[in-house]
Amino acid sequence: MSANTFENVKAVILSAHKSTTSRDKIDFYNTWAENYDQDVAVLDYRAPSLAADIISSHFSGDREAAVVLDVACGTGLVAKQLKRHGFGHFLGIDGSEHMLGLARETELYQDLKQSMLGDDPLPVQWGLFDVVVIVGALSVGQVPVGVVRELCKSTKPGGYICMTTRSNRDNLEYKAALERELKRMEEEGLWCCVDVTDVEDWERAVSEQEDGYISGSVYLYKKLQQ
Repeated sequence: MSANTFENVKAVILSAHKSTTSRDKIDFYNTWAENYDQDVAVLDYRAPSLAADIISSHFSGDREAAVVLDVACGTGLVAKQLKRHGFGHFLGIDGSEHMLGLARETELYQDLKQSMLGDDPLPVQWGLFDVVVIVGALSVGQVPVGVVRELCKSTKPGGYICMTTRSNRDNLEYKAALERELKRMEEEGLWCCVDVTDVEDWERAVSEQEDGYISGSVYLYKKLQQ
């Protein structure tokens, strides 16, 4: 789908913004799957490693036994990074059949399920996971902010929820709505904020209005005992 030059990758990603329906989005990611890992490398996409590093710095339990739910797992980039930190038990969810096929080839996941976030409820048992992570999908035109409540429900009391979002111009309204929801859930006693890391060089900018690198944020929350 692309020849892995920055201009070609940029054109691919901008075309994704034209995908309006859930089926359009799935079709886009199905088509992109084969080149996805190489293309995000061209973008210097650091979110998977940043999220894994932050989870690792706060998680003190048995990593090999910990059960990790990788939401919007794509080809498995986050699981690969968490594996480097000693985690070994992964369940992945994604909307794209082709992305899931590539995730399966990594042989990192004990189970993989197809589900369109925001359209379908998460196809998992509540309160089961030691770590729930969503990297890349919480942004405008992708996954609705309300999904974070399902992430929290999926997590064991005392478990961690790690989320990322971009801070560039076209995502600022979404990011503000996301942070309001995270704060609201904290006020409701569902979880507490453990860490918020703002990163300047998140990934290379692709919009016509920006150049260089855009910034982003990683959020880590801990589910409270109910």
